[in-house]
Amino acid sequence: MNAVPTSHAALITRLRQICGDAHVLTHDDPAADLSAWEQDWRKRVTGRALAVVRPNNTQEVANVVKACAAANTPIVPQGGNTGLVVGSVPDASGTQVVLSLTRMNAVRAIDKDNLTITVEAGCVLQNLQAAAEGAGLLFPLSLGAEGSCTIGGNLGTNAGGTQVVRYGNTRELCLGLEVVTAQGDVWHGLTGLRKDNTGYDLRNLMIGSEGTLGIITAATMKLYPQPAAQLTAWAAVPSMEAAVQLLGLAHQRLGPGLTGFEVMNQFALGLVDKHFPQLRVPLWQDKPWCVLLENSDSENEAHARRQFESLLETALELGCVTDAVVAESMAQARGLWHIRESITLAQVEEGLNIKHDIGIPVSRIPAFVLETDALLAREVPGVRMVDFGHLGDGNLHYNVQAPEGADGQAFLRDFEDKVNTLVFDQVARFKGSISAEHGVGELKVDKLPLYKDPTALAMMRAVKQALDPQNILNPGRVLG
Repeated sequence: MNAVPTSHAALITRLRQICGDAHVLTHDDPAADLSAWEQDWRKRVTGRALAVVRPNNTQEVANVVKACAAANTPIVPQGGNTGLVVGSVPDASGTQVVLSLTRMNAVRAIDKDNLTITVEAGCVLQNLQAAAEGAGLLFPLSLGAEGSCTIGGNLGTNAGGTQVVRYGNTRELCLGLEVVTAQGDVWHGLTGLRKDNTGYDLRNLMIGSEGTLGIITAATMKLYPQPAAQLTAWAAVPSMEAAVQLLGLAHQRLGPGLTGFEVMNQFALGLVDKHFPQLRVPLWQDKPWCVLLENSDSENEAHARRQFESLLETALELGCVTDAVVAESMAQARGLWHIRESITLAQVEEGLNIKHDIGIPVSRIPAFVLETDALLAREVPGVRMVDFGHLGDGNLHYNVQAPEGADGQAFLRDFEDKVNTLVFDQVARFKGSISAEHGVGELKVDKLPLYKDPTALAMMRAVKQALDPQNILNPGRVLG
C-alpha cells in the first residue's frame, strides 16, 4: 500500500473532524470498499479516490469544500452515480475527494398553497415523487433511474425524462437552489418565487453545470395538481415521418394533456422481447416503429378516453398509425412504460454499445435517422441501430450496437471514435445538440469544442474561471 502524502493525510484528518470517522472512507482501511463511488454506472471507467466523504448537512458540505480548497484538492460531487457520461466518478490519480450527498436526503418542506416542495440534494427522485403524491400533488419528473438517481444529480445534468413534452426538463421544474460555492460559501437561494427579476439568473446557471460551478445541496421544486385521469396508448407506425405526423395530431387533439410521447424502433423492442420475454411487447413485429403516448386529463377518465379514441381513429384513417392498444388499467399502463424503460437494460444484456443522447428539431428527425442509419450501415457494416427516445421534445437516444457475435470491447476500441464523429457531424448538419439530457461529463469533453459555438465556449470558460478559479470542482468535466 502506498503511503499517503503528509498534505493528504492532514486533509483526511480534517475531513474526519468535519463529518466523523465513519463518513470518510479511504483505501487505507482494508475493510472499506469504495467501488460503488469509483466506478461509473455503465462500468466504462473506474477511478481511484483519495477519500469518499459523506456529509450530513449543508454546513458540513461548506466546511469540506473550504478544507479541500485550502489543500488545493479537487472535489467530485456525486449523487446516485447513475450518469451516463462519466461525470461523477474520480479520475485514476488517487488525489480527488468524492463528495457523496446521499446522506442529505430529507424532504424539508411542502407548501401546498404555493405548489412547491423543498428537498435536499441526496433525495432519491422516487422518494420525492412519493412525498408529492402523499400531499395529493404531482412531481412530474420521471426517468428510468428514478429509484436510485437523486434530485441533485437531476439538477446537475438538467435531466429530461418522459414527461418533458408537458412539464419541461428539470430546469423548468426548479424555483430555487441552495448551493455551496467553490470557496465554501453558502448561497441561500431556496425561494419559491415564480417571479424574481433581481439580477443574473444564478439558479439556471447552476442547473446543468454538472457540479463544475457549485455544489447543489437543496432545491425548491414545482408541484402540480394530480390529473383526474391518466391514460396510456401504444401504437405501431409505418415510419418516423408517420410518428412525427402523429405527434402533431396529438398536440392538436390533446393540447396540454399530452404529457408523454416516446418512439422506439423495431430492433430496440426486439431486444426487450429477446431478453425480457415476460414483458410481452405489443405490436413490435408489425411495423418499424412504435410510439407510446400518455394523456393526462383534468376532467375524468371518460373524457380522456374519448379524446384518445378520437385521436387514434383519425390517425388510423390518415395512415400514420396501423394498429394501437389503449391500456385498460394503471397496471397495464405501467407495463407499457416498463417495456420502454427496459430498452437500456436489454442493451446491457445484448453487449457493449455506443450511446448518443442527441437533440434534433422534431421536423428534421425523420431525415436525420434515414440518412445517418444508412451512413453507419455503409461505414461500419453489421452495426445494429437502437433508436428510441423522447420524440415529443426532439431527444433521441441514438445508440449503436456492435454487430451480432462481435467482440464488444474490440468494437468500441476500433469504431467508437469513428461512430461518434460520424453521428456528431450529422447532428451538427441538422442543427442539433450532441447532448440533450445526459450532460457532457468526461466522455464528450473533447468533442464539445468541435461542435459548440466558440463564443459560447469562451463565455463558459470565463464563468468557470470567475466562480472556481482554483478549478477544484469536478475538473476535467464539461470544459476539460
